[in-house]
Amino acid sequence: MIFDAVTIFYGGNGSGKSTALNLIAEKLHLARESSYNHSALFDDYVDRCDASVLHRLPSGSRIITSDDVFDYMFGVRNFNEGVDRRRDELFQEYASYSNTPLRLHSMDDYEAFKKGMKARRSTRTEYVRQRVTNNIRTRSNGESALQYFQHQIRSDALYLLDEPENSLSPQNQLQLKYFIEDSVRNYGCQFVISTHSPFLLSLKGAHIYNIDETPPAEQKWTELACVKVYHDFFVEQNDKFQ
Repeated sequence: MIFDAVTIFYGGNGSGKSTALNLIAEKLHLARESSYNHSALFDDYVDRCDASVLHRLPSGSRIITSDDVFDYMFGVRNFNEGVDRRRDELFQEYASYSNTPLRLHSMDDYEAFKKGMKARRSTRTEYVRQRVTNNIRTRSNGESALQYFQHQIRSDALYLLDEPENSLSPQNQLQLKYFIEDSVRNYGCQFVISTHSPFLLSLKGAHIYNIDETPPAEQKWTELACVKVYHDFFVEQNDKFQ
Protein backbone atom coordinates (compact mmCIF):
# COMPACT_ATOMS: atom_id res chain seq x y z
CA MET A 1 0.00 0.00 0.00
CA ILE A 2 1.40 3.40 -1.03
CA PHE A 3 0.38 6.52 0.85
CA ASP A 4 -0.34 9.76 -0.96
CA ALA A 5 -0.76 13.29 0.41
CA VAL A 6 -4.17 12.16 1.70
CA THR A 7 -4.89 8.48 2.26
CA ILE A 8 -8.19 7.33 3.75
CA PHE A 9 -9.21 4.05 5.34
CA TYR A 10 -12.94 3.59 4.92
CA GLY A 11 -15.00 0.90 6.61
CA GLY A 12 -17.96 0.24 8.88
CA ASN A 13 -17.82 0.00 12.64
CA GLY A 14 -15.55 -2.84 13.68
CA SER A 15 -13.89 -3.06 10.27
CA GLY A 16 -10.44 -2.47 11.74
CA LYS A 17 -9.67 0.96 10.29
CA SER A 18 -8.72 2.41 13.69
CA THR A 19 -6.57 -0.66 14.42
CA ALA A 20 -4.78 -0.17 11.10
CA LEU A 21 -4.11 3.45 11.98
CA ASN A 22 -2.70 2.47 15.37
CA LEU A 23 -0.49 -0.17 13.75
CA ILE A 24 1.01 2.46 11.47
CA ALA A 25 1.50 4.86 14.38
CA GLU A 26 3.32 2.21 16.41
CA LYS A 27 5.43 1.05 13.49
CA LEU A 28 6.54 4.62 12.76
CA HIS A 29 6.92 5.48 16.47
CA LEU A 30 4.60 8.47 16.13
CA ALA A 31 3.82 10.67 19.11
CA ARG A 32 0.41 10.30 20.71
CA GLU A 33 -1.41 11.78 23.69
CA SER A 34 -4.02 9.23 24.74
CA SER A 35 -3.31 5.58 25.42
CA TYR A 36 -5.44 3.04 23.56
CA ASN A 37 -6.86 -0.40 24.15
CA HIS A 38 -5.50 -3.23 22.05
CA SER A 39 -5.46 -6.99 22.07
CA ALA A 40 -2.66 -9.17 23.43
CA LEU A 41 -1.67 -9.94 19.83
CA PHE A 42 -1.28 -6.30 18.82
CA ASP A 43 2.49 -6.18 19.44
CA ASP A 44 2.88 -9.33 17.31
CA TYR A 45 0.99 -7.62 14.50
CA VAL A 46 3.30 -4.61 14.75
CA ASP A 47 6.36 -6.84 14.59
CA ARG A 48 5.07 -8.61 11.49
CA CYS A 49 4.39 -5.35 9.62
CA ASP A 50 6.96 -3.61 7.44
CA ALA A 51 7.05 0.10 6.68
CA SER A 52 9.42 2.38 4.85
CA VAL A 53 9.49 6.14 4.41
CA LEU A 54 10.95 8.13 1.53
CA HIS A 55 12.24 10.82 3.88
CA ARG A 56 12.88 11.09 7.59
CA LEU A 57 9.60 11.74 9.37
CA PRO A 58 9.33 15.40 10.28
CA SER A 59 9.20 16.41 13.93
CA GLY A 60 5.65 17.03 15.11
CA SER A 61 4.26 14.03 13.22
CA ARG A 62 1.67 12.30 15.37
CA ILE A 63 -1.58 10.38 15.62
CA ILE A 64 -4.70 12.23 16.80
CA THR A 65 -7.55 10.10 18.11
CA SER A 66 -11.10 10.76 19.24
CA ASP A 67 -9.92 10.35 22.84
CA ASP A 68 -7.49 13.25 22.37
CA VAL A 69 -10.34 15.48 21.20
CA PHE A 70 -12.67 14.35 24.02
CA ASP A 71 -9.94 14.95 26.62
CA TYR A 72 -9.46 18.46 25.25
CA MET A 73 -13.20 19.17 25.38
CA PHE A 74 -13.40 17.87 28.96
CA GLY A 75 -10.55 20.21 29.83
CA VAL A 76 -12.46 23.10 28.28
CA ARG A 77 -15.56 22.10 30.24
CA ASN A 78 -13.64 21.93 33.52
CA PHE A 79 -12.11 25.32 32.81
CA ASN A 80 -15.53 26.79 32.13
CA GLU A 81 -16.95 25.29 35.31
CA GLY A 82 -14.15 26.97 37.27
CA VAL A 83 -14.92 30.25 35.54
CA ASP A 84 -18.61 29.84 36.38
CA ARG A 85 -17.84 29.28 40.07
CA ARG A 86 -15.60 32.34 40.13
CA ARG A 87 -18.29 34.40 38.40
CA ASP A 88 -20.88 33.40 40.99
CA GLU A 89 -18.48 34.39 43.77
CA LEU A 90 -17.96 37.79 42.15
CA PHE A 91 -21.70 38.34 41.77
CA GLN A 92 -22.04 37.82 45.52
CA GLU A 93 -19.05 40.05 46.20
CA TYR A 94 -20.52 42.83 44.05
CA ALA A 95 -23.85 42.56 45.84
CA SER A 96 -22.18 42.79 49.26
CA TYR A 97 -20.28 45.95 48.28
CA SER A 98 -23.38 47.50 46.75
CA ASN A 99 -25.60 46.86 49.80
CA THR A 100 -23.12 47.54 52.62
CA PRO A 101 -22.02 51.04 53.74
CA LEU A 102 -18.33 51.67 53.04
CA ARG A 103 -16.23 52.76 56.00
CA LEU A 104 -12.53 53.52 56.17
CA HIS A 105 -11.55 53.52 59.84
CA SER A 106 -7.92 52.43 59.35
CA MET A 107 -5.50 51.12 56.73
CA ASP A 108 -6.76 47.62 57.54
CA ASP A 109 -10.02 48.61 55.81
CA TYR A 110 -8.29 50.06 52.74
CA GLU A 111 -8.39 47.07 50.37
CA ALA A 112 -12.07 46.33 51.06
CA PHE A 113 -12.87 50.04 50.75
CA LYS A 114 -11.05 50.26 47.40
CA LYS A 115 -12.89 47.21 46.03
CA GLY A 116 -16.18 48.63 47.22
CA MET A 117 -15.55 51.94 45.48
CA LYS A 118 -14.67 50.17 42.24
CA ALA A 119 -17.82 48.08 42.50
CA ARG A 120 -19.99 51.17 42.94
CA ARG A 121 -18.42 52.83 39.91
CA SER A 122 -19.16 49.79 37.74
CA THR A 123 -22.18 47.83 36.65
CA ARG A 124 -22.28 44.26 37.91
CA THR A 125 -21.29 42.94 34.45
CA GLU A 126 -18.33 45.31 34.18
CA TYR A 127 -17.14 44.43 37.69
CA VAL A 128 -17.23 40.68 37.00
CA ARG A 129 -15.75 40.92 33.51
CA GLN A 130 -12.71 42.82 34.81
CA ARG A 131 -11.94 40.09 37.34
CA VAL A 132 -12.59 36.82 35.58
CA THR A 133 -10.77 35.14 32.70
CA ASN A 134 -12.61 35.32 29.41
CA ASN A 135 -15.03 32.41 29.30
CA ILE A 136 -14.46 30.21 26.26
CA ARG A 137 -17.93 28.68 26.63
CA THR A 138 -18.87 30.94 23.72
CA ARG A 139 -17.65 28.02 21.59
CA SER A 140 -19.75 24.89 21.28
CA ASN A 141 -18.25 21.43 21.76
CA GLY A 142 -18.02 21.06 18.00
CA GLU A 143 -16.29 24.42 17.61
CA SER A 144 -13.85 23.49 20.38
CA ALA A 145 -13.12 20.18 18.63
CA LEU A 146 -12.49 21.97 15.33
CA GLN A 147 -10.23 24.44 17.11
CA TYR A 148 -8.28 21.52 18.60
CA PHE A 149 -7.39 20.23 15.13
CA GLN A 150 -6.49 23.72 13.95
CA HIS A 151 -4.12 24.16 16.88
CA GLN A 152 -2.54 20.71 16.72
CA ILE A 153 -1.89 20.47 12.98
CA ARG A 154 1.24 22.37 11.99
CA SER A 155 3.15 22.64 8.72
CA ASP A 156 5.34 19.93 7.17
CA ALA A 157 4.31 16.92 9.26
CA LEU A 158 2.52 13.58 8.98
CA TYR A 159 -0.81 13.27 10.79
CA LEU A 160 -2.86 10.16 11.41
CA LEU A 161 -6.46 11.13 12.21
CA ASP A 162 -8.76 8.50 13.71
CA GLU A 163 -12.40 9.31 12.89
CA PRO A 164 -11.92 13.08 13.30
CA GLU A 165 -15.58 13.69 12.46
CA ASN A 166 -16.62 12.58 15.97
CA SER A 167 -18.07 15.58 17.88
CA LEU A 168 -18.19 17.69 14.71
CA SER A 169 -21.41 18.93 13.16
CA PRO A 170 -21.78 18.61 9.37
CA GLN A 171 -20.79 22.27 9.03
CA ASN A 172 -17.65 21.75 11.09
CA GLN A 173 -16.80 18.52 9.25
CA LEU A 174 -16.87 20.58 6.08
CA GLN A 175 -14.63 23.21 7.69
CA LEU A 176 -12.20 20.47 8.73
CA LYS A 177 -12.17 19.16 5.14
CA TYR A 178 -11.20 22.61 3.85
CA PHE A 179 -8.58 22.98 6.58
CA ILE A 180 -6.98 19.62 5.71
CA GLU A 181 -6.96 20.47 2.00
CA ASP A 182 -5.31 23.80 2.77
CA SER A 183 -2.76 22.10 5.05
CA VAL A 184 -1.78 19.75 2.20
CA ARG A 185 -1.76 22.35 -0.55
CA ASN A 186 -0.02 25.21 1.26
CA TYR A 187 1.76 23.76 4.30
CA GLY A 188 3.26 20.47 3.14
CA CYS A 189 1.27 18.16 5.44
CA GLN A 190 0.44 14.52 4.78
CA PHE A 191 -2.60 12.76 6.24
CA VAL A 192 -3.74 9.20 6.80
CA ILE A 193 -7.36 9.25 7.97
CA SER A 194 -9.84 6.65 9.12
CA THR A 195 -13.37 7.90 8.52
CA HIS A 196 -16.83 7.25 7.16
CA SER A 197 -17.78 10.93 6.97
CA PRO A 198 -18.95 11.79 3.42
CA PHE A 199 -17.42 15.25 3.83
CA LEU A 200 -13.95 13.90 4.62
CA LEU A 201 -14.25 11.10 2.08
CA SER A 202 -14.63 13.84 -0.55
CA LEU A 203 -11.19 15.34 0.25
CA LYS A 204 -9.56 16.44 -2.98
CA GLY A 205 -7.05 13.95 -4.36
CA ALA A 206 -7.58 11.43 -1.56
CA HIS A 207 -6.72 7.79 -2.16
CA ILE A 208 -9.47 5.80 -0.44
CA TYR A 209 -9.06 2.17 0.59
CA ASN A 210 -12.30 0.35 1.36
CA ILE A 211 -11.28 -2.12 4.04
CA ASP A 212 -14.75 -3.65 4.08
CA GLU A 213 -13.57 -5.38 0.90
CA THR A 214 -11.34 -8.49 0.95
CA PRO A 215 -8.66 -7.62 0.05
CA PRO A 216 -9.03 -3.86 0.65
CA ALA A 217 -9.74 -2.12 -2.64
CA GLU A 218 -9.17 1.46 -3.75
CA GLN A 219 -12.45 3.17 -4.60
CA LYS A 220 -13.87 6.57 -5.45
CA TRP A 221 -15.72 8.23 -2.59
CA THR A 222 -18.94 8.32 -4.62
CA GLU A 223 -18.85 4.50 -4.89
CA LEU A 224 -18.79 3.87 -1.14
CA ALA A 225 -21.82 2.37 0.62
CA CYS A 226 -22.26 5.08 3.26
CA VAL A 227 -22.17 7.84 0.64
CA LYS A 228 -24.76 6.00 -1.43
CA VAL A 229 -27.01 5.76 1.65
CA TYR A 230 -26.93 9.54 2.05
CA HIS A 231 -27.43 10.08 -1.67
CA ASP A 232 -30.40 7.73 -1.91
CA PHE A 233 -32.02 9.18 1.20
CA PHE A 234 -31.91 12.76 -0.08
CA VAL A 235 -33.03 11.75 -3.57
CA GLU A 236 -36.08 10.10 -2.01
CA GLN A 237 -36.76 13.25 0.01
CA ASN A 238 -36.09 15.61 -2.89
CA ASP A 239 -39.70 16.83 -3.13
CA LYS A 240 -39.46 18.19 0.44
CA PHE A 241 -36.69 20.59 -0.60
CA GLN A 242 -38.75 22.29 -3.31
